[in-house]
Amino acid sequence: MELKNMVAMVARSGRQLQRYDKGHRQVVGCIPYRIKSNKGNNLEDALEVLVISAQRKGKGMLFPKGGWESDESLKEAALRESVEEAGVFGTVEKILGKWHFKSKTHGSSYEGFMFPLLVKEQLECWPEKDIRQRVWVSVPKAKEVCQHSWMKEALDLLVSRLESSATKIDEESV
Repeated sequence: MELKNMVAMVARSGRQLQRYDKGHRQVVGCIPYRIKSNKGNNLEDALEVLVISAQRKGKGMLFPKGGWESDESLKEAALRESVEEAGVFGTVEKILGKWHFKSKTHGSSYEGFMFPLLVKEQLECWPEKDIRQRVWVSVPKAKEVCQHSWMKEALDLLVSRLESSATKIDEESV
C-alpha cells in the first residue's frame, strides 16, 4: 500500500527499529521546497521552503526529521518524516549530505542525513498536525528561524544545487 494512502495513521513512535552507527543515532530529514515563480533571475526570491515548529514549545523551527528505522531505506524514512511531521508529499531528490551533531538537550550523538523534497502535494490532515505548525518561508527567513546549524548548511547546499541546475538549463537553451 502506498504511504500516501496510509496518512490517517499515527506517527511512528518508539525506538525498537531505530538504527545506530557506532553509538550515533541515525536520523533522516528533508528540506521541503517549491518554486513559487520563475520570474526574475534570483532563485532565492522564487524558492520557498517549509519549516515546522519543534515539538517542544519555544524551541524554534526546523525541517522535518526523525529516526531512520531498520525496515526502510533512507529515502523512505525521509518521505515518512515529511508526511508525519509536515504533511507534505513529493519527490525525494539526491542526498544533500551527512552531518554529525550532538543534541543540546540530551547530549546524545547523532548522524543526520538530509534530502531535498520537491513538494507535489500538501495535506490538510497529517499525523502531527495538532502538535506542529508549518510555514512556507523564504530561504533567508528559514536561515533566521531554523534552530540547527547543520540544517542551515543543508539548505545552503540545496540552494547551490538548484542554482547550478538553473545555470545549466540557461546555458543549454542558448
